Parts: sequence; C-alpha cells; structure tokens
Amino acid sequence: MRISTFAFHTSALNGMLNQQSALSVTQGQVATGKRIQTPADDPIGAVHILELERAKAESEQFGRNADGATARLTNEEQALGDAAIVIRRIRELVLQANNSTIDETGRAAIAAEIRSRAQDFVDVTNRRDGNGEYLFSGYATTTQPFSRTATNVAYAGDQGTRLIQVGPTQRIADSDSGFTAFMDVLQGNGVFATSSTAANTGTGSIDTGTVVNRSLWVRDNYTLTFGTPPDTWQITDSAATVVATGAYTAGSAINFNGVQITVSGAPAAGDTFSVAASQREDIFTTVDNIIAALEGAGDTNPERAQLTTRMGIALQQLDQDEKHLLNVRTQVGARLSTLTDTKSAREGFQLQLDSSLSELQDVDYAEALSRMNRQLLGLEAAQRSYATISQMSLFNYL
Repeated sequence: MRISTFAFHTSALNGMLNQQSALSVTQGQVATGKRIQTPADDPIGAVHILELERAKAESEQFGRNADGATARLTNEEQALGDAAIVIRRIRELVLQANNSTIDETGRAAIAAEIRSRAQDFVDVTNRRDGNGEYLFSGYATTTQPFSRTATNVAYAGDQGTRLIQVGPTQRIADSDSGFTAFMDVLQGNGVFATSSTAANTGTGSIDTGTVVNRSLWVRDNYTLTFGTPPDTWQITDSAATVVATGAYTAGSAINFNGVQITVSGAPAAGDTFSVAASQREDIFTTVDNIIAALEGAGDTNPERAQLTTRMGIALQQLDQDEKHLLNVRTQVGARLSTLTDTKSAREGFQLQLDSSLSELQDVDYAEALSRMNRQLLGLEAAQRSYATISQMSLFNYL
C-alpha cells in the first residue's frame, strides 16, 4: 500500500502529540498528587469527589460554628461563676448585718460595701465575648443588656436565645438571655414568700417558712393577723376568708394549707405578716432591697424586729439566686459537654471523608512514575524515529 508523504508526516505528528498529551496528564497527576485532573478522566469518580468535598466543607463550617459557640459558652460560664461569687459575698455581708450588736453606723458601712458589690454584679452581667458582643442580651447582642436607672436596674435586651447549627440536624444555644439568667428567679422557698408589714409596732419577726405537704397548698396570698390581745392569730386568704386560727406562743409553728411558718418575739395587737405565693424577683431587686433595709433601719426594738425579718428573707432569696445561677451554669456546662462530644464525632466523620477522598483522587505515585517513564521513553523513541525516517527520500538514492 502506498502512503503519501503528507499522510506519513500527519500520522507521525499525531502520534507524538498523543504521546505528549498522555505524558502531560501523567505529569499533572504526579505534580498535584491527584489522579483525576478533570471530570473527563473519571466522570463517576469526579461526581463522588464533589459530593465528598461538599460534605467536608459543610462539616468544617459546622466546626467553625461549634468553636464560636464554645467560646461564647465558656465566657458565659465564667461570668455566671463570677456572679455567684458576688452573691456569696453579699450573703456574708447580710449575715454580718443581721446581728443585734451591729448599730446603725455599722449597717451603713455594710450597705456601702453591698452597693459596691451590686455594681460589680451589673458589670458581670454586661460581659462581652471575644467579638465584642454582649453575652446576655438575647438576640440584641450589640445592645448593652443592663443599666442602672434612678430606681432600679433596667434590662434592655430580649428573651431570645441564638441557636447555632453545629451539625446537619443539631443546633446549640450559644448563650442565655439576661432575663433567663438574672431576672427570672422565684421568690422565697419557691412556693411562698413571707414578709412583715412596715406598720407593725411589735417586736415580732417571721421566718421564711417551709412546705410540709405540697399537695395541700392552695396558691394564694395570705395574711397572718394578731388579735387583741395579741395572744391569738388568724390567717385569711385574699378574699378575707379565715382559713386558720390559733393561740400564739412565741417560736411555735403555725401550720395551715400544708405549710409552716414561725413568728418569734412579741407582736403587737393588729400586727400583720404576709404569706404570699411565690412570684418572680430579679437579683438586682433583691440586692437593692437589702441595701434599702440596711440604710433605713433604726435601732428601736420594732425596727430591729423588722430588720431581722427582712434579713432572713434576704438570706433565703440570695440562696435562691445562687441556686438559680447554678442551674443556668449547669445547663451551660451540659451544652459545652455536648459540643465536645459533637467535635469528637465530627473529627471522626472528617477522617472518614478524607480517607474516601484519598481513595478516589490520590495518585499511586509508584504506578504513575512508572507510567510516566514509559510514556517519556515512547515519546523519545517516536521523536527519534520520526527524525530519522523523515529524512529518507528516493532522491537520496539517485
């Protein structure tokens, strides 16, 4: 068969170009370490690689989200711990003030320190995270949550809680609102709270009371009133219906509707005490009430009795505050533990993804280098043979 010179040159050049193209692909695989350079190299494998890379990128984003949530929750846990330390110090000061040997001047000095601690507490509640966002503002993370007004401490945040996605179907709250952490605390023992009336003229003081049988408790606001003479008492509900009566003995328990209270001292005729169903009281109000009680108390016997009652109630409320802070802190700790477990699971998943990606796209260097050497040798042989044969012509033999 006769082959034209043009066909010979075209065939030879195409062969060398194909050799160069194959060699280029192999060189690219060796240089990048990836077997698949373009989808054309392995269409099915390329699709699987894209799916795995998408899953890996998504997992890495979840990891960044979890790291941010962990940082905020760690800051919150520290803030709650610092807040509890302030509350404990205030409690120590209240115990110190609730002593008959402390006079008006001493109480004023204690009140001054409590006022300073109260400002420390406000500072703690306005903590920020590493990004400058407030920890306890709810959704409004750029708004300072707490500020002192002329009468109280106002909350400017909301009750929202940001949920951060740390997994395909898992979201974690990265903080608690200031309302949840510091404003929503039950009064008294969680069932009822006692108090004395400011107009009382006797030396009677009431304790914080205990729940004897919760099933018998009827939620209402009750009034304990001492008769004339004050050796009898009666308890009425909010509708002025008498629910219990009895003879008064100082320090003896008074029981009604499944609860028990004790009045000490000598109440005057007509003196009243309140036993009200527990409401919600923010920690700032509790501390402000303590300061007001210490600064306003005198040294007469009735005033000391009033102070004894108010300090006893304050101690119980501070215990409630510390318990509440501990509960919130426990929830934060549980979230941090969940994030730690999630991180461990995510790292294991990412390891599996990396292994699958490696199997699909990583080049076998031994095979690729061997193939590249063969292709290089073939290309050199084709080039040399073409260089030799292309010079052959019948005119060389004439």
